[in-house]
Amino acid sequence: MSPLDRLRSISLRQRVTLLFVATGLLASIALSTASYLTARSYILQRRDEVVDRQAFNNAQLIRSQIRNRRSEAFELISNVRTEQGGFAVLHLGPENLYFSQEIRYTQAAFPSTLIESALAGVTARQRFDIDGKPYIGVGVNIADIDVQYFEAFPLDDEQRTLTAIGSALIVGVVVVGVLAGLVGVAVGRRIMRPLERVSEAAGDIAEGGLDTRLETEVDPDLARLVTSFNDMADAVQTRIEREARFASDVSHELRSPITALAAAVEVLDARRADLNERTQQALDVVISQVRRFDQMVIDLLELSRLDVGITDLHREDTALEPLIRRIAQRYGAENLRIETVPNFDGVASIDKRRFERIMANLIDNARLHGGGATRVSIEPVVDESGTRTGTIVAVEDSGPGVAQSERTRIFERFARGSAGRSRAGGTGLGLALVSEHVRAHGGRTWVEDSANGGARFVVMFPEEIA
Repeated sequence: MSPLDRLRSISLRQRVTLLFVATGLLASIALSTASYLTARSYILQRRDEVVDRQAFNNAQLIRSQIRNRRSEAFELISNVRTEQGGFAVLHLGPENLYFSQEIRYTQAAFPSTLIESALAGVTARQRFDIDGKPYIGVGVNIADIDVQYFEAFPLDDEQRTLTAIGSALIVGVVVVGVLAGLVGVAVGRRIMRPLERVSEAAGDIAEGGLDTRLETEVDPDLARLVTSFNDMADAVQTRIEREARFASDVSHELRSPITALAAAVEVLDARRADLNERTQQALDVVISQVRRFDQMVIDLLELSRLDVGITDLHREDTALEPLIRRIAQRYGAENLRIETVPNFDGVASIDKRRFERIMANLIDNARLHGGGATRVSIEPVVDESGTRTGTIVAVEDSGPGVAQSERTRIFERFARGSAGRSRAGGTGLGLALVSEHVRAHGGRTWVEDSANGGARFVVMFPEEIA
């Protein structure tokens, strides 16, 4: 039996369900693929710009120092500052000598094509792996002194970010597939109702003794019956065509390019009245998960921008208590108690936009996992001489607290807490974003026990960027 025959052998309801599932999966896969490729292109492009700039800067430094010090090439290359996990190699053309920063990473670590391009006078960039770890290498030809400079940059952070984005997109595809299946079942049932009524009507006609011979009867009563049957058939046909148009319209809408998963969910939610109660409950779950998925992608992109350092920091002296109060009101915590230590002005040098993101995530984390925020305290940090070195902002909740073994891991991306602090509705990235934004200020983030037994999330902003 051919695949087409198998498709024809299944019921209409199953075909409608399969059609919806296929449409939803194809659309979500297309959108997810486009999102992943866009994110990948953006992240790698920003990384390429960073490595090009650093490699050319280091090459210019070598150029300015080596003209009359070619015999000190090893010392010069050893003093070049590379990224953590990166390395550099210097080649002197006339002498055909290579000098590397580390014995384990010589010119052999770079791809031969990159070496050959630089030696041929062409500045080049190429990605490669060393022991399974991704790198990007840049070869710069310094033509006027016949020197070639090679530098390798690690791509571990970019690879982790892309892996996380890919995982999130796969989850989104699965969610859309399940959603499309549920909608397909519901629409299939709706389409089948008129057909079932036609089948019941045909059975009633058969039980009344009507058969094909009625078409040839000339009896007026039978003629009226035939007319009634035909009228009924026409009415049924009209309804079937109406239902078919409805299904076609729905199918057409679902076949149209889906610009966002959230938009697709809104379209389905608008047809809530056509679903039974059980399906509506399932749809509510899917809606919350799709929204969570959307937020997850946004958070991941924000983290990727933070990873490559492309977001600016605009610090200004700011009174924290009124700012925190406005943030709390904006995020539904109007009654949150905010306290500043006596004899402390509560002013800190912060980036307001980043600070709002930090506080919003901490308040939301307390709401999701700790029974809500109960208190925010603002305290100065002083050294042994009594000089103020920073400012602490702490958010306390009424939850079960955080186990000692989880207090570092909880700030990692997609970290799962204990059963008492589950990720109900969260993306697993909120605290990671808090940590990254605080780190951008040069500060630190940690969690400890509060006096009331809950958790106390602490962020420290230094007076100057560390």
